[in-house]
Amino acid sequence: MSSTRLNKYIAAAGICSRRKADELIESGVVIVNNKRITELGYLVGEKDKVFINNKLIHPVKHQYYRFFKPAGYITTSDDEKGRRTIYDILPQELWGLKPVGRLDKDSTGLLILTNDGDLINELTHPSVKIPKVYLVSVNKAVSPHELEQMANGIEIEKGKIAYADIQVLEVDKSRTMMRITLYQGMNRQIRKMFEYFGYEVKSLKRIQHATIQLEGLKRGEWKPIKPKQIKELRNFINRIEQIKND
Repeated sequence: MSSTRLNKYIAAAGICSRRKADELIESGVVIVNNKRITELGYLVGEKDKVFINNKLIHPVKHQYYRFFKPAGYITTSDDEKGRRTIYDILPQELWGLKPVGRLDKDSTGLLILTNDGDLINELTHPSVKIPKVYLVSVNKAVSPHELEQMANGIEIEKGKIAYADIQVLEVDKSRTMMRITLYQGMNRQIRKMFEYFGYEVKSLKRIQHATIQLEGLKRGEWKPIKPKQIKELRNFINRIEQIKND
C-alpha cells in the first residue's frame, strides 16, 4: 500500500463502512500520527499510525463466509437475556465477523459473515434494493388477492409499507409453500406481512442473498466464500447501483 484514502483505511480495519468512516473523520475522533484529521479524502501511507478515540487501528484481511443458521439462535454476538447466539456455534476464529443483516430466532438459512464494513453497508443500505430470497410456509391456503396486495405493498407498521414478490410453489387447505423475494430490510417483515392477513408462518428459510446461495451447506455449517464469488457479488451490486442512478 503506497497511500490510500483515510476512510478506506478505516473500513479496511473492519471498524465500519467508508460512509460511516467519513462521519467519524468529520466528528474529529480520528488522529493520524499526532494530528487530528477532519478532512475528507485525506491520504495515509504504510508507515502512518491511525487512531480512533485514541485506539490504534490496523487494516485486516477481509474474510467472507456463508453460514447456515439453524432455528433457535439469534443473530448477534451478545444477548442480555442469555439466549443462544450464532456465535455459540461458530469457531472462535470467526467471532470477529459480523452477519450481513439478520434472521430472527425461529428463522433459518443463509447468513453472509464478514469483516468487510463496506460490503455490509452495500448489501444492507436501504437505498440499494438488494434481493433476498426465502422459502416460506404458512398454515393455510393464501388467496391470490392477498398475494397481489403484498406485491403492491401493505402497511405493517405505522408509516412502514412492506412489499414482496411471491411465487406459490405448493398449496392446499392446510398450507401454502412460497418462494418470496424481498428488496427491503424491515424487522420480521415476512412474518408481519402474513400476520396482517391472519396467517401463521410455519417455516422461513433464506436461500439466497444477492448472488450468494445457501446451496451446499448443511444446517449449522459454514464455508468460506470463494474470491470469484465475491467478485461476482461486487459486480452485481455495482449493476444495481448503476440502475438506481440512471
